[in-house]
Amino acid sequence: MGDFPLLAWMGFLGVVLVLLALDLFVLHRHPHDIRWREALIGAAVPVVLALGFAVLLYFAYGHHWMGLGTLPPGIDPALADAYPDTGWEALLAFLTGYIVELSLSADNVLLFVILMGAFAVPRAFQHRVLFWGVLGALVLRGVMIVGLSALIVRFNFVLYFFGGLLIFSGLRLFWTRHQKPDPAGNAVVRLARRLMPITPDYHGHRFIIRIDGRRWATPLLLVLVSIELMDLIFAVDSIPAVFAVTRDAFLVFTSNVFAILGLRSLYFLLAGVMERFTGLKVGLAIVLVFVGVKMLLPLWRVHIPAEVSLGVIVAQKSRRSLGHSLGHYWR
Repeated sequence: MGDFPLLAWMGFLGVVLVLLALDLFVLHRHPHDIRWREALIGAAVPVVLALGFAVLLYFAYGHHWMGLGTLPPGIDPALADAYPDTGWEALLAFLTGYIVELSLSADNVLLFVILMGAFAVPRAFQHRVLFWGVLGALVLRGVMIVGLSALIVRFNFVLYFFGGLLIFSGLRLFWTRHQKPDPAGNAVVRLARRLMPITPDYHGHRFIIRIDGRRWATPLLLVLVSIELMDLIFAVDSIPAVFAVTRDAFLVFTSNVFAILGLRSLYFLLAGVMERFTGLKVGLAIVLVFVGVKMLLPLWRVHIPAEVSLGVIVAQKSRRSLGHSLGHYWR
């Protein structure tokens, strides 16, 4: 199956669907306010699962279980080094992509905070709308990753386009880091208000209700639309960023999934202090520029080892995104 080992994809998706069903129908069957302790546990579980999955990848790619670690047919030999064929290479690629996604997801959390405040979403209903937002993000990103992977196999020059796009995005993020976004006032939300009647008040955790035989959308549906739109915008940057680390679509997708699964709990964990993290966008901008440059370096036959990429991204994430921000917060 090459870059698309069907059995591995189906097995992974099956496990993810079971985890999501457990979350929605068992752990959070009744809407409630997510407290700090529950959010901390919810944020820690995906990290532990991701580390355990990295170990599994080490053995799966090392022994080529289910076709993992084999080159896709028709691949340009010049790109073969970007496809891990050993357990250690796969483990490094997954962890690097996972940390890149976590870094970029932090800005998503900040926008979630602004969005929930703009729509005055009751805390008891925030988990439900974030759950469906994450589910939609997983589907959207899966389609984008498979499509982009197939495109890269056939036209590898698109990598250089995305490398330039990442550098541009990083510089833009740096120069606009002080601007306040307005996700509640975007064009898609304004269009949705024109296309369907919207109730002025929330009706529990329901997105659509029926009044006098007519369907009405609740403000919670507008929040969901905004979340999906934000993730689409972020995916344009984040997915090519992980493709700068590895061309293996399975590793790109799984690292995305584990990062997204922790978004909801990360939101509840950091919602009260995210706006104080002043160094966050600077750190994210540096990460984007670094992976963009890494994607362009093959033009000059220069290759950055996976160990170096992982070290740079981890150092940048801890020093800029966390260390500087928390230092400012506690001053």
